[in-house]
Amino acid sequence: GLRVLDNLPAPSLPCEQDRLRDFMGRRERGELLIQKINKLQEKLLKKMQLSVSKDGFVHFGDTVMLLNPDSKSSVKNCPGACVRLTLAINLDEISIYSFKSLEAPCGVSAVESVDPVARNTFCILSVDGAPASEPIRFGQKFSLGTTGGASDRMLYLASDHKSFIRFAKKSHLQQVFLTDELSYLTCWQAAFLDPQLRLEHEGFPVP
Repeated sequence: GLRVLDNLPAPSLPCEQDRLRDFMGRRERGELLIQKINKLQEKLLKKMQLSVSKDGFVHFGDTVMLLNPDSKSSVKNCPGACVRLTLAINLDEISIYSFKSLEAPCGVSAVESVDPVARNTFCILSVDGAPASEPIRFGQKFSLGTTGGASDRMLYLASDHKSFIRFAKKSHLQQVFLTDELSYLTCWQAAFLDPQLRLEHEGFPVP
């Protein structure tokens, strides 16, 4: 016949109570995984104030967005494409273990939001000792940094040449990403829009 085992140990109530107390304590201290993820997202989505130029030029130290403006030709060539995009930290590539600050390398992507927040704003930084508030000039090197809403670590926008093993996932062009190391990959230059007039505008302030 069927035998019933009646001598199995009963659940340990003190052990369950200890786990519950530990859970409640970590929740009060904000140490739960979901709480840490929410805090990081709050930092990245924190509203930012863009710099306002008083002389019509872009300066070192300015807080800016990298915006793809409306372009009728791009919409005509690529039906369904969003005409206004900003470069932003890619939330899909952030590790769930990056609780306090962003980890390098960190991916970036184009997003439809044009509201300035921590994930899509950058600070223009000098790489040759130029003082803050000085206008940037065509052909002059600079870097673009972001803290992602934190204050303890700066990441720099970088780009590398396309190769057989290194390329952007969607466009298959050269990669653009954030890194914590300054190098020639993090140096950028402003070029005049018309290629035929670039040499004439070399050294002039960027409007």
